[in-house]
Amino acid sequence: MLSAALSGFALGASLIIAIGAQNAFILRQGLIHSHVFILCLICALSDALLIAAGVAGVGTIVAQSPTLIRFVTVGGAVFLATYAFMAFRRVWRPTAMAAGTPEGLPLKTAVATCLAFTFLNPHVYLDTVVLLGSLSAAFEGSERAAYGAGAVVSSFVWFFALGYGARLLAPLFARPAAWRILDVLIGLVMSLLSIGLMVSLVK
Repeated sequence: MLSAALSGFALGASLIIAIGAQNAFILRQGLIHSHVFILCLICALSDALLIAAGVAGVGTIVAQSPTLIRFVTVGGAVFLATYAFMAFRRVWRPTAMAAGTPEGLPLKTAVATCLAFTFLNPHVYLDTVVLLGSLSAAFEGSERAAYGAGAVVSSFVWFFALGYGARLLAPLFARPAAWRILDVLIGLVMSLLSIGLMVSLVK
C-alpha cells in the first residue's frame, strides 16, 4: 500500500506543480495574504473530488464526452482571457496599490474566481480524472485507494505550501515595481493558456 500511495503522490505532484492559471492565482493571493486558507482548501478539495472520481472510473465517461471537454475549453479560454486583461490593467493602475501591496478580492469574488480556475480548465479533468484515474487501474482494492489518497495528499501539500510559502517572497514584493512584473507574467501566462485552449478547438 505504501508503494501505491507513493506512486499516487509522485504522479499527482508532477501534474500539479507547474506554472498554470490556478497556481498563479494562489501565488498572488498568498503574496497579499488574502483568503489564503479557504482558497488553498478549495483547490485541494476540488482536486480530491476529481481524483476520487477518476479512481472510481469516471475518467472513461469524461474521455468519451468531447462535447463536455469542448464546453469547458471554450468557457476556460474566455475566462482566462478576461483574467489576463485584468492582470495587464493592474500593471497600468498604480493607484490600485497601497504601500506596495495590491488590494485583495472580496471573499465571494475570490472563491468564485478560484472555482472558475479549477473547473473551467479542461486540463484539470484530463490530468486528474482521466490520467490519474486510468493509471489507478494498475492497482486493486486497498492499493487503489492508497494510490488515490497519495495523489490527494500531494495536492493538499502543494497548494498550502504555495499559498503560505508565498509569504517568504514578501520582502521582494515590498515595491510596486515587483507587483507590476508579477502581473505582467500572470497576464502572459493566462493569455498563452487561453490561446492554447482556443487552438486546441480547431485541431
